[in-house]
Amino acid sequence: MKKETKLMKAIVIDEYGSAEKLHEAELEVPQIAADEVLVKVVATSINPIDWKARQGMLKAMFNWSFPVVLGWDLAGIITEVGKDVTSFKIGDEVFARPDIYQDGKRGTYAEFAAVKEDKLALKPERVSFEEAAAIPLAGLTAWQVVVDQLKVKKGEKILIQAGAGGVGIFAIQIAKYLGAYVATTASPKNNELLRRLGADVVIDYHTTSVKDVLKDYDAVFDTIDQIDEGLSILKPEGRLVTIAGQPTEKQQAGTQSVSAWWLQPNGKELSDLGKLVEQGKVKVIIDSTFDLSANGLREAHKRSESHHAQGKIVIKN
Repeated sequence: MKKETKLMKAIVIDEYGSAEKLHEAELEVPQIAADEVLVKVVATSINPIDWKARQGMLKAMFNWSFPVVLGWDLAGIITEVGKDVTSFKIGDEVFARPDIYQDGKRGTYAEFAAVKEDKLALKPERVSFEEAAAIPLAGLTAWQVVVDQLKVKKGEKILIQAGAGGVGIFAIQIAKYLGAYVATTASPKNNELLRRLGADVVIDYHTTSVKDVLKDYDAVFDTIDQIDEGLSILKPEGRLVTIAGQPTEKQQAGTQSVSAWWLQPNGKELSDLGKLVEQGKVKVIIDSTFDLSANGLREAHKRSESHHAQGKIVIKN
């Protein structure tokens, strides 16, 4: 017997372009595979990848057909479970950075989203849906770079570029949790917040170059494609990881370790990060909240593109 088609609200784009291209549509609720669950989305959040994708900057990686549903963070409640799923059940409150599906139809700017079991984590009880939705993409990126790639240890010195961004805010706190000495770059208006979160040095990038004030650092987390600047402050055996650029052969030819990283969604690491948030060791900073509507998403994208957000921009369904 054919399954009844259910429809849901989604905010989509039918072509690449400005934030005004975002509009409301009715789409089919995703059909889940055996290793997936269906999540009723309570909240999602904005990341720079969202508006870069909207502008068409990911075309080389993803050959989507329109309409496209953007968004790669969610917190919500499981409403359906695939037959091979063993660790989650209907009614569980969860959060995730779902996979980016090749059809472009399964983003999180929608009432429902399909998520593979291994990308899911249970939402900690004392963490709100809004906070949980702000964690996955930015938090996991920070975790994987600081913990897994740079392997920052207690007593080491790390520079985290653009500390007030979504990734930077998590990276500062994770590095501090590991016992590192943390320097970061930011506008003066973010100085107080970043010091409160654990930054030992906050450099005003408008007036000061990091190479004029820092030296002999063990690690650099480059989020702004300033690889040469980062290398200039590293020890000869220092490590640099970028999420914003692609290191050249020349940059990789020295004694320093230089590499690029692209987030790998991971439910177990997300669960570990969620526990740190619940324990108060990592704080979620929310800049602003908008509703799941065409106008809400347009305003949220514009806020993110302005680079004036202090923390994460959350969308509430």
